[in-house]
Amino acid sequence: MPIAILDPFSGISGDMTLGALIAVGLDPEWLSDLPRVLGLDDVQVRVQEVLRGEIVCRKVDFDIPPQPHGRHIRDIRRLVAAAGVPPVVRERADLVFTAIAEAEAEIHGMSADEVHLHEVGAVDAILDVVGAVWGLELLGVTAVHCGTLSLGDGFVRAAHGMLPVPAPATLKLLEGLRVRPGPEGAGELVTPTGAGLVRVLAAGPPPDEYVPLRSGFGAGTKNPVGRANALRIVIAEPAPDAGAGDREQLVTIAADVDDMTGEQLGALADRLREAGALDVVLVPTLMKKGRPGTRIELLSSPDRAGSLEEALLLHSTSIGVRRGLVSRRALRREWESVDVFGHAVSLKVVTLPGGGRRAKPEFDDLVRVAAATGVPLAELATTALNGWARREERRNAESCAG
Repeated sequence: MPIAILDPFSGISGDMTLGALIAVGLDPEWLSDLPRVLGLDDVQVRVQEVLRGEIVCRKVDFDIPPQPHGRHIRDIRRLVAAAGVPPVVRERADLVFTAIAEAEAEIHGMSADEVHLHEVGAVDAILDVVGAVWGLELLGVTAVHCGTLSLGDGFVRAAHGMLPVPAPATLKLLEGLRVRPGPEGAGELVTPTGAGLVRVLAAGPPPDEYVPLRSGFGAGTKNPVGRANALRIVIAEPAPDAGAGDREQLVTIAADVDDMTGEQLGALADRLREAGALDVVLVPTLMKKGRPGTRIELLSSPDRAGSLEEALLLHSTSIGVRRGLVSRRALRREWESVDVFGHAVSLKVVTLPGGGRRAKPEFDDLVRVAAATGVPLAELATTALNGWARREERRNAESCAG
């Protein structure tokens, strides 16, 4: 059950991802045939070896005749649906395009269906997304992990003019992920396509321990002096004792209060989640002299613990907090999508100890579909789970037959 670890020390883009996948074993002839599969027969693919910072990398380029400048997400869906793309690849690619469209929509104050995807709606970006998702599937990768992303700096010219790096929609896609600015003078290092791929495919940071099997580099277009502008991908096996999840060191932060209303506590929990808390729980407790109170307890990554501790002190009535280290084992998870009454519903799928899998529909998607169809939430959840279970049975049957 190999995993893929993305090492975006110089950012990530779609073409860098494709190049790195070829470097770790994806067949370049398959990639050369991808435009034909998608009905883009006049597009040519070039794969070559280049040096980036004295490191041999694979560079992927597309020779594309004049095309429409961007597309709406419905146009992209029609193009991919008409091709012979495996359902799981089509669904994951759609999640990437949807994530990008929703980020653009939020930035520009419109619905995702109204957004005209300029850069990401172009032919090369469509090939990048479908090729990356499908390539990982062909390599047998069961989970993707991503290290800290280098963002670059300065400004980038886009369809909407000069934008700060990272571009607004790119930063929206990266919310909750580990990033760092720079290096100085690098320009844009994370593209919207690269951010969308990480947002949807990555199940979290790399595990503490793993067994590398092979690695390779995908080249970026720019070739700065003294720095390798490339993405590294490591194909690895989880450490033998890792079970069905990855163990990581986290921080707990807690405080007890007895003078905040329920509304104030609810707003505080939302604020802490928005600030990066991995989890927030409110636990009823008894304080001095039998006074009823509430314990506010949150879970944080080590790098966010300081800012979350300050946020808890600033926005609650507590005058002190407790802090400790904990070890968390998280089951590996990935996102899949099913059709429910003509609407896409995402499901979080986790791998259990022993290899079994369990799914849970995304609640926000159920609310959206309920508003559009009038079907009760419970019925929508059951329909989504039944659809996923039938597909899981087919996969298991195909696996046994193979």
